[in-house]
Amino acid sequence: MSRQDFDSNLILVGDVMTKAIISVTTETTVFQVAKMMEQGGIGAVLVKKNDHLSGIITDRDYATKIVAHNLSSDAPVEQIMSSPLITINFDESISAAAERMTSKKIRKLAVTDNGKIIGLITSTDLVTQLSK
Repeated sequence: MSRQDFDSNLILVGDVMTKAIISVTTETTVFQVAKMMEQGGIGAVLVKKNDHLSGIITDRDYATKIVAHNLSSDAPVEQIMSSPLITINFDESISAAAERMTSKKIRKLAVTDNGKIIGLITSTDLVTQLSK
C-alpha cells in the first residue's frame, strides 16, 4: 500500500492493535509495575479491581504523578492509575482512534469487543501504520 492509497477510515483498530494484555491488581506497587514495564519493554499495564479492568498505568503516569505527589515506590498503582479506562471498539477505524486519543489527550486506548477488553492501541501503532 502506498501513501496515496492510505485511508485511515478503511483500516480498523483490530487490524493494528496489540493483542497481548498485561494486567495487575490495584494493590501492586508502582515499583513492581515499573520493573514489569522495563523488563517487557512496554509502556502501559492495565489495572484490575475486583476482577474487572478499571484503569491503566502508563509510563507517562510515572513521569507526572509519582514525582508530583511525592509517592514512594511501594505505593499501590491505584494511587496513580488513570481511570476510568477509555476504550474503543475493535471494528472502529484508526481515524476514530486518533480522534478519541486527541480529544481525551491520551496516547493509549483499550480495545473492546462486545464490552470485553481484547487489546490495546497506542499512538505509536497509529504512526507505524501511517508510515507504511
